[in-house]
Amino acid sequence: MGMTFILLGSTGLTTTQATEVGIIDLLNLENYANQETPDYITRDNTPDGNPITDLGATLGRVLFYDKRLSRNDTISCASCHQQSHAFSDVADASAGVNGTTGRHSMRLINNRYSQDRRRFWDERANSVEAQSTQPIQDHIEMGFSGADGDPDFSDLVTKLSAIEEYRVLFVGVFGDPNITEIRIQRSLAQFIRSIQSFDSKYDEGRSQVNNDNANFPNFTNDENAGKALFLAPPAPPRPGRQISGAGCAACHRPPEFDIDPNSGNNGVIGSINGDSDFTNTRSPSLRDLVGPSGESHGAFMHDASLATLEDVVDHYNSINGVNTGLDNRLRGGPGGQGQQLNLSSDQKSQLVAFLKTLTGNAIYDDPKFSDPFDEAGQINLILLPVDGSEISFTGSGNNRQAVLTSSGVPNVDYVVQSSTNLVDWINIPTTASAEGVLSVMVEAPASTPGMFFRVSYSSLGGD
Repeated sequence: MGMTFILLGSTGLTTTQATEVGIIDLLNLENYANQETPDYITRDNTPDGNPITDLGATLGRVLFYDKRLSRNDTISCASCHQQSHAFSDVADASAGVNGTTGRHSMRLINNRYSQDRRRFWDERANSVEAQSTQPIQDHIEMGFSGADGDPDFSDLVTKLSAIEEYRVLFVGVFGDPNITEIRIQRSLAQFIRSIQSFDSKYDEGRSQVNNDNANFPNFTNDENAGKALFLAPPAPPRPGRQISGAGCAACHRPPEFDIDPNSGNNGVIGSINGDSDFTNTRSPSLRDLVGPSGESHGAFMHDASLATLEDVVDHYNSINGVNTGLDNRLRGGPGGQGQQLNLSSDQKSQLVAFLKTLTGNAIYDDPKFSDPFDEAGQINLILLPVDGSEISFTGSGNNRQAVLTSSGVPNVDYVVQSSTNLVDWINIPTTASAEGVLSVMVEAPASTPGMFFRVSYSSLGGD
């Protein structure tokens, strides 16, 4: 009599389909690690010690959207960095657990594709990793500061360690369930670096030519004229001269449009609270300055003092007065008192037209960058395969064995059960490999009338 093998799979932490909100299928992950990037994009600040992986970025995405990372479960990283607004905030100052932020929320688009590794407007963090947990430890923002009556970051670690989903995710990414600040930083940084936007009108045109200086065939005349203004340096200053270039590219370098790491401040020296602030020398990429329909993601600059792109161009067109930290390129030449470009109204409009071509489309509703939690703030993980499991045989006669091979979450413990009658089950504890493979071998002599398998998740909670 031939042998019949049936694989029965339980569903781990959920019985719901992965297409529903609040579900992450850990065996069919979104692509974060190998997203398509144009060949003209060459800058990349990903450190050798923290490459993007699909599972690592998935953990980072969950952390990014989880309000439990705040003291009172009301604020997440995504509260201030919203997908619908290029991971920024339309509010001038973002709301935290204890007031509002001192600077406007910076867009997170294409964080990976910049030469400068430092982060925050004032560059106080030396990497995306170091930046990622500072808002969590800020008294105003997320409230795990360990001061002013706040719990300490170690209290957050204890809080997250009690959540089964995090134990699974940290085991999968790091090999054990231990949660540390460094591991949180690495995961958040992987997700943040994965947020990329390369499907703009600019990218469509750039892919058809050899360099940025060529006219883009898909651009309007004004957009090409604006691009030329953006790229060309200003002519030597002369009273009343109308220039052929605005010199924007000297600091905001295409095709990544990242900020030159050696930039000084840009002459915007106010602050949201009305004080002076000369320390802001960082800028996000100029990509996705506005949304696909041209709407602003809120005001511009660290102090949200410039409401529109037209205001931004006006600022650089006429910088009145200098400060000791002003970028030399904005001084208007040796002994200058501020750059005076003398742009015409048409040239200003052309610059704005070009800047709008840097906006993409997919980033605003791509599911892999979206909130993984449901409306109740719950998240469920699929840990067991729906299909794709295989049974093979080795040996013969009474020495025959059945080998069950299936997918699993890397490093996570499972229990494979085998039975010949669906009543009596033998438990076989096993751990998925670092490559996410479950493999067990059981005795299956030729005389066995039938054999059944089922797989279940072995809780990391010790219950």
